[in-house]
Amino acid sequence: MNDLLNPLLITQGLPAYDRITPAHIEPAVTAVLARSREILASVEHAAITSWETVMGPLEEIDLLQEYGWAPIGHLLSVANTDALRAAHDAAMPKMVTFSLELRQSKSLYEKMRQLKRSSNWSSFSPAQQRIIDRSLQVSELSGINLEGAARARFNEIEQALSQLATRFSNHLLDATKAYHLDVSASAQSKGWPDSLRRMAAASWSQAHEKTSPTTPEAGPWRITLDAPCFGPFMEHCQDRGLREQAYRAYVARASSDPTDNTPLIVEILQLRQEKARLLGFQSYAEISLAQKMAGSVEAVALLQEQLLSAAMPIARRELDELAAYAEQHGHVGPLAHWDIGFWAERLREERYAFTDEQLRPYFSLDRVLAGLFSLSHRLFGITVKPATASIPRWHSDVRYYSIFDEAGALIAGFFLDPYSRPENKRGGAWMNDCIQRSLTPHGVRQPVAHLVCNGTPPTGDIPSLMTFREVETLFHEFGHGLQHMLTTVGYRDAAGIAGVEWDAVELPSQFMENWCLHRPTLAGMAIHYATGEVLPNVLYEKLRAAKTYRAASAMLRQLQFGMTDMALHDSFDAAQAGSSPFEIERQIATRTSLLPPLPENRFLCAFSHIFAGGYCAGYYSYKWAEVLSADAFAAFEEAGLDDAAAVARTGRRFRDTVLAQGGSRHPMAIFRDFRGRDPNPAALLRHSGLQEA
Repeated sequence: MNDLLNPLLITQGLPAYDRITPAHIEPAVTAVLARSREILASVEHAAITSWETVMGPLEEIDLLQEYGWAPIGHLLSVANTDALRAAHDAAMPKMVTFSLELRQSKSLYEKMRQLKRSSNWSSFSPAQQRIIDRSLQVSELSGINLEGAARARFNEIEQALSQLATRFSNHLLDATKAYHLDVSASAQSKGWPDSLRRMAAASWSQAHEKTSPTTPEAGPWRITLDAPCFGPFMEHCQDRGLREQAYRAYVARASSDPTDNTPLIVEILQLRQEKARLLGFQSYAEISLAQKMAGSVEAVALLQEQLLSAAMPIARRELDELAAYAEQHGHVGPLAHWDIGFWAERLREERYAFTDEQLRPYFSLDRVLAGLFSLSHRLFGITVKPATASIPRWHSDVRYYSIFDEAGALIAGFFLDPYSRPENKRGGAWMNDCIQRSLTPHGVRQPVAHLVCNGTPPTGDIPSLMTFREVETLFHEFGHGLQHMLTTVGYRDAAGIAGVEWDAVELPSQFMENWCLHRPTLAGMAIHYATGEVLPNVLYEKLRAAKTYRAASAMLRQLQFGMTDMALHDSFDAAQAGSSPFEIERQIATRTSLLPPLPENRFLCAFSHIFAGGYCAGYYSYKWAEVLSADAFAAFEEAGLDDAAAVARTGRRFRDTVLAQGGSRHPMAIFRDFRGRDPNPAALLRHSGLQEA
C-alpha cells in the first residue's frame, strides 16, 4: 500500500478517523516498526550521550505510534467490528515485541544511567530528571536485568497479558450486547419514566428494523444491560420479577460460553504473579505500588480501613432504614440485591421530593456543556468553542472543540463522543490522549484529548436529557481532559497525565465533580430544554440535600472493589490448586457488603478496570485521589465560593500547579504548592457526610 494513502502513516493534524480501515493496520504497523527500529538503533549507536541524542529520538518513536497505533486501540473502544478486532489482534504481538525491545535495550538503559550520573544532571529540569528516573524504573520493571530463559519467559508473559486484556474487553462487550429483556405487557412497564420508555422502544425498533411497530407509550420495549438503560430500569421497574431477571443477567455477564472471562481471570492473575517473581517481587501489587504515590500495600490498607470503619456503621443504618421503608410500603421479606436500587429511589423521592425524571429536562447535553465551559472560563481563564472546520470523526455523534487561552491563542482541542452505543462501543466513560503536547523545532504540538461517555442518547425530537450522575461523569472526564490539555510541560513523557502517578491521576477529574452542585454553575446549565426555565431553587436545595444520601453505602461498594483488587494482586496465589478469585471476592464482601453476593455472582468477569484497564492493584486510586480532590475543593470553599474574584484566583493557582505541571514533578510536591500543606482526609469525610464517624 502506498504510504501516502495510508491514514495511519500521517503524523500531522488530527488522526484520520473517517478514513482508517482494518486494511490499513498491517502495512502501517510494518512501516511504523521499521522506522522505530531505525531510530532506536541510531540512539543505541550514538557516539555522544546527551538529552538530545537519547531522549529526543525516543519522542519521535512515541509520535509514530501516536498516529500509527493508538488510533486503532481507540477505534476498538468506540467503533468495534470483527474485522477491526482481527486486524488489531494480528498486529498486537508485533507492537508488544518492539515495546519490549525498547524497554529492554541495554545500550539505551546504560545511556540513561550515564545521563543520571553525568555532571550535567543538576542542570536538567525537574521534568527531565523525572523522565529519566521513570524511564530507568520502567526498564527495570520490564526485565532489563533478566537474562536467558528468564527474559524469554518474561517476554512471553507480556505478550500473553496484552492478548488476554483485549479478549477480556471484547468478551464483556459481546456479553453485554447479547442480552436483552423484551417487555410487551403494559402492566409490566408500570412506573417506568418517559426517558426509559423512549430508550427501550428505540432499542426494540433498532433490533426489529421497524418491522414490528412500537411506541414509547404502548411498547413493546427492549431492556439492555448498558448503563443508561439498566440503571433506570432497576430504579423504576415495579415488577420485581423483571428486576430479578435483569440483575441476575447483569452480575453474570461474561461468565459463560462463548464469552466466559473466568479462565482469562485466572490466567491473567497467574501470569502477573509469575512476572512479579521473575522481577524479584513477592506480589504484583508490589510492582504496581513501586510506581504509585501510596508506595506500599500497607499505606493503601491504612486508608481503606479508615474509610471502612467510618462508613460501615452508617451504611448499616442506611440499610435498616431502607428495609423499614420498603416494609411500610408493601415489601414482604428481606431485601434482595434487585430491590435495593428500586426502594432507594422511592425513599429518595419521598425524602427529597424530587425524581431523576424531574431533573432530566433541566440537563440537556448542550446546556450542560455550556455551563461546563463557562465554569472553565471562570476558573482557568480558557474559552471553549466548537470547531467550525470539517473534522475527521468515527461516528456522526462525535463533536470536536477547540480551547483558547486568555490571549485568544489556540492551545488545545478535544473530541467528545457523548452517547451510549452498545452495539459497538464499550461501556463506561474515559479520557484518552489523542495528541500529546510537545515542543518541536517548528513550535508547540498542541494537545488533543478523547472524551468518551455513555450518556443517554437523544430520541426523536427530544435532545439528550441527562441524569445528574451523567452530568457528574461528564465533568469528571473533562477534568482528566483539562490536565491533558492545559499542561505547560514541553516533554511528551511528562506532559498532561503522562508520568503522573496513577493514584494521583483522578485528582482533577474528581475535583471537577464538586462544581456540579455549585449554585452559580448550576444556574448556567440547569435550564429546561423546552421552557427555558432555570432549575428552581427549591429543586436545587433538594438536590444539594440529597448529595450524601446513602453515601456510606456507595463508599462500601468502592472499598469492596478496591480491597478485592488489592487482595487478588497481593496475597492471592492464583497457581495454588483449588484457589478461586471468586472466593477472595466473597471473603472481602463479608467485610464490606451488607448483603452477601448471589451464588452466581461473577462480577469479576466484568471488572475490566483491573483485567483490561490500567487499574490492576490500583483501583484504590479512586479513593486515594478523592482525598486529594476533596481537599483541593476545600481550598475554594475556604476562599469563598460566592466570591468570584477569590474563586478565580484559586482556580488560576490550581491551573498553574495541578493542571499545568502534570507529570513533571511528584504529585505530592505539586499538591503542596497548591494547598500549602499535605492532604487531609477531613474534607472527604465531611463531603461524604461521614464526619460523625
